[in-house]
Amino acid sequence: MYFAVHASCFNSLRLGVTSNAFRLGVIGLPTTTGSTGKIFSTVSVVLKRQLQASRLLFTMVDSQYFLPNDIGISALDCTEAFRLLSPREKLYAHYLSRSAWYGGLAVLLQTSPESASIFVLLQRLFRKQPAAQLESMATAAGLSPEEYQAFLVYAAGLYANMGNYKSFGDTKFIPNLPKEKLKALVWQSQAFQDSPSEMEALWDSCSTLLFSLEDQQKQLGLGDKGVTTYFSGNCCLEDAELAQKFLDSKNLSAYNTRLFKNKSEEGKASYEVRLASAVQKDCAVDGEGESRCGRYDFEDCVFMVSRGDYAYLMKKVSENLEKAKNHAANENQKRMLEEYAQSFTFGSIEAHKEGSRFWIKDKGPIVESYIGFIESYRDPFGSRGEFEGFVAVVNKAMSERFAKLVSSAEVLLPELPWPKDFEKDRFLLPDFTSLDVLTFAGSGIPAGINIPNYDDIRQSEGFKNVSLGNVLAVAYATQKDKLTFLDEEDKDMYIKWKGPSFEVQVGLHELLGHGSGKLFVQDEKGNFNFEQDNVRNPETGEQITTWYKGNETWDSKFSTISCSYEECRAECVGLYLCLNKHVLSIFGHEDEDAKEVVYINWLNMVRAGLLGLEFFTPESKSWRQAHMQARFVILRVLLEAGEGLVNLKESTGKDGRPDALITLDRSKVHTVGKAAIERFLCKLQVIKSTADVEGGRALYEGYSAVSDTGSHNFLRLRETVLLRKEARKMFVQANTRVKGESVELVEYEGSAAGLIRSFTERFADDAEEVEAHLLELNKRDAPCWC
Repeated sequence: MYFAVHASCFNSLRLGVTSNAFRLGVIGLPTTTGSTGKIFSTVSVVLKRQLQASRLLFTMVDSQYFLPNDIGISALDCTEAFRLLSPREKLYAHYLSRSAWYGGLAVLLQTSPESASIFVLLQRLFRKQPAAQLESMATAAGLSPEEYQAFLVYAAGLYANMGNYKSFGDTKFIPNLPKEKLKALVWQSQAFQDSPSEMEALWDSCSTLLFSLEDQQKQLGLGDKGVTTYFSGNCCLEDAELAQKFLDSKNLSAYNTRLFKNKSEEGKASYEVRLASAVQKDCAVDGEGESRCGRYDFEDCVFMVSRGDYAYLMKKVSENLEKAKNHAANENQKRMLEEYAQSFTFGSIEAHKEGSRFWIKDKGPIVESYIGFIESYRDPFGSRGEFEGFVAVVNKAMSERFAKLVSSAEVLLPELPWPKDFEKDRFLLPDFTSLDVLTFAGSGIPAGINIPNYDDIRQSEGFKNVSLGNVLAVAYATQKDKLTFLDEEDKDMYIKWKGPSFEVQVGLHELLGHGSGKLFVQDEKGNFNFEQDNVRNPETGEQITTWYKGNETWDSKFSTISCSYEECRAECVGLYLCLNKHVLSIFGHEDEDAKEVVYINWLNMVRAGLLGLEFFTPESKSWRQAHMQARFVILRVLLEAGEGLVNLKESTGKDGRPDALITLDRSKVHTVGKAAIERFLCKLQVIKSTADVEGGRALYEGYSAVSDTGSHNFLRLRETVLLRKEARKMFVQANTRVKGESVELVEYEGSAAGLIRSFTERFADDAEEVEAHLLELNKRDAPCWC
């Protein structure tokens, strides 16, 4: 143990602060005969400095797994937007919100084996005693005010992330107080006094994992790379690949599934593909067409397709969708909700796709929503969707700008740097609205969304874009003293223009980033959607030799890199098109203001690339966050462009700790920068269009590599980023409550206590039932994680 600590003193040289101590320790010791006391004195100085450095390293590393007491927590304001709704619209929004909140609980079961139990433990503590009342119990249990605040922040973090792993970065977080003190608090609580055996059993079921920071448990991942509940504990990458082949062969989507590897059956490997559904019977039932469940032999293995995952929660989702349907504004909304309910009842992605088609047709609704197993960022294989549901109200003023961008899309698309054969045959003008979020249930809240994610629908039928205005308003506000790695001269401009520039980037990213580009497909009948004999690869000049076949999709084909690669492509589109004066004028930026928006947008991107190093895990050489990996890749591309476009230097801060400075030469953005992004963006699109998995992996993984060699020591810079990182903000969301024939909005303060209270009141009517079912669902799967 001591040797490991001592070794880390020398390894901490990589921090950039102990090089002098290292020199003193190695070459500064006297080499000639002299006073023994002098030698020991010198050694003492060396060891003292190295110990200080090691403490700095350990503090930095430990801080990754705690949420700081001063973490930003803001209330999402939707008061005015909700007030302007009609009584019918309020009821529609209410039942959609209830559906989303119940479904969002599935994320606990999708995150880690212990998340659901921790959630129930916290709910029982705070339902009996609000945070202010529980504080006296904490004092009696021996917690300091700082330790109690740390507990409240942890609880708020678990609610905000719907689990004990950060939704942005997939890193575990644990309470920043001793385990014994948290146990003492639980034992002092009213919940424990009322039900001691139940509370003790709850504590015993989750307390070990709640605090554990064993290497595998520090982050989400498959096999020995981390924790996942999308796959049973005995699954590895090869199992995930085999399962994907099976699903493709049966035209089954992975979005609403989990994979469990069972005991061998007659010498054959055996797997269960479990669909999320309220119905638990595997045979066809009333109201369903043809069941896809059953036993299948595939490549000398046995696959059982079953259903009933999250059954209780899916039933609650469907019930509330049916209630919302009674208050729908039009036929498209009714049909949409019917199909969604069908999907969650029977586990049918085809029904969800049909509902998404009606959703696309529902143009310009006052109350916008979407729900389902949507984003695949947290599946280590990149195919399974995490549950999310949102309900929001249109911000008409901001939506007008996005509507202008949509109307300009057909003019802007030809500006993108790939041949027209690589663009969709027809751009289907989508809805693009700015929304004030009322409800966003899931593991986190994004700034913008482009959905649905089904390739076949996006390519030929359309999609929608939304920008979440009240999220943008609070999420990206920045204090000058917390701005890292920027020149002092850039900071004031950054604070002033980051919001407006990010609005432009989000708009371009979602509409023309995710909304652009064609996939070359050969369908099951052998027909191509492109002229196979005439289309040429612009990179090589040769004929196209690879494409998507049959049921292959972008996610299934590119699997582990698909999410980040696509985010990188969309970010590059935003950078490239923000240089267009017409785009800037749409958002109201002209002349000098337009120049500042462009500069800060590009500066923000390269700074984000540096900050992205926080989300790289050196031990497994893996990235934990798709967007931040994408931004690091873009930083690498722009550094590679040279000519002084981007400069990144390590330094020592005013506090004596390692620091860094990143600068951007604004005079070269339109020349050197544009040319670099143009080349890279064309490569990204050609590879995506042609299903060139091998070329895509080589390109993207090459730029994603983080090492200590080359012109920049990114591993050392990562440690500097960790040392100076700022925790991501959390949001407090309102609840809705039916009172008589009306719906009232219940809001909470922007604090840890407010966030906790919002969750305890969210399920107030059936809390015990919900908690019992969560524990039952968790218990059923517990043996699968061993």
